[in-house]
Amino acid sequence: MSSSPLGRLGGADMLKTRIIPYTLHFKRPAGTSRGVYHDHKIWYVVAADTSRPERWGIGECAPLFDLSCDYDENYEDRLSYFCQKLEQDGKLDIETLRPYPSILFGLETAMRQLEQGCFRLWDTPFARGEKGIPINGLIWMGDYDYMLEQIESKLEQGFHCVKLKIGAINFDQELDLLRYIRKHYDPDKITLRVDANGAFSPDDAPEKLKRLAELDLHSIEQPIRAGQWDDMSRLTEITPLPIALDEELIGVNHPEEKKRLLETIKPQYIILKPTLHGGIIGATEWIELARSMDIGWWITSALESNIGLNAIAQWCSTYNNPLPQGLGTGGLYTNNIEMPLFIQDDCLWIVNSEYFPVNSSFLNL
Repeated sequence: MSSSPLGRLGGADMLKTRIIPYTLHFKRPAGTSRGVYHDHKIWYVVAADTSRPERWGIGECAPLFDLSCDYDENYEDRLSYFCQKLEQDGKLDIETLRPYPSILFGLETAMRQLEQGCFRLWDTPFARGEKGIPINGLIWMGDYDYMLEQIESKLEQGFHCVKLKIGAINFDQELDLLRYIRKHYDPDKITLRVDANGAFSPDDAPEKLKRLAELDLHSIEQPIRAGQWDDMSRLTEITPLPIALDEELIGVNHPEEKKRLLETIKPQYIILKPTLHGGIIGATEWIELARSMDIGWWITSALESNIGLNAIAQWCSTYNNPLPQGLGTGGLYTNNIEMPLFIQDDCLWIVNSEYFPVNSSFLNL
């Protein structure tokens, strides 16, 4: 049974954890083809070294109720069990945690901060506040006017890559929105991505992909719903538009199964979300497999608060991936946890993370 590369923390009785439930409220309902989010229930986990009270780490467990493979009505009880096990063992049991990616992500990032002694989880130019990470501007589903308003706002902000969630309104109207951007911005000026969240059927997907490809798009995420490996494999073979897998990766938690999925479907890209795709450790496995098969990839947050976003962004920055990443969701909430993350032009930046305030007042959530 394998364990985390994080070292054991002294004696087991020196590690204590605390669970803090929290509900994030969206500034405006966030629409996808699966439905609309109004709020997001999450759990923070604080890991503390009782021998050094000034040292602690915080991680975020933020499952999506309609999407995560590890969410059910017993989620908090299961999280409590794994926290107790971590206290007893002093280290993470990765193999046992594999089926619970959002819990694994929260615990491994809490432990990493505890061991680092500050919010600089990885020492990179981004974490030092010296370099930004290019990101895409995200356009949420809504009626035509609302989506157009978002598009114009993102372009005015200076984004060079824009991603539209599609599949909720009339397909021709969505094509009109994409044509609007292309009328004003050539592909060398603005990169366009779309995310269908599985909204197309296997029968109508080829024609829709053909029409989308005429607009010089970069890629489409998850054109058909997950779990249809044979249908998705046929699409990736004939598509005129590169296909990126997202929901398809959820629940595929063991390396052998990951390899089988990629060998079967042969996607052009995969998109990694640690909360959904195996924590930092599991998402790293996906990247290593993708690299070995010449499959492109990028990293995206999954509606975490700034606590989770900070961890994902710092991990992302260790790769220096030149593609725009999907890390622009930190401004969605009315009650996000305040952290020095900010967007300037089309990049996510962070104030030097070594000097984040690390004190007990931070935990008054």
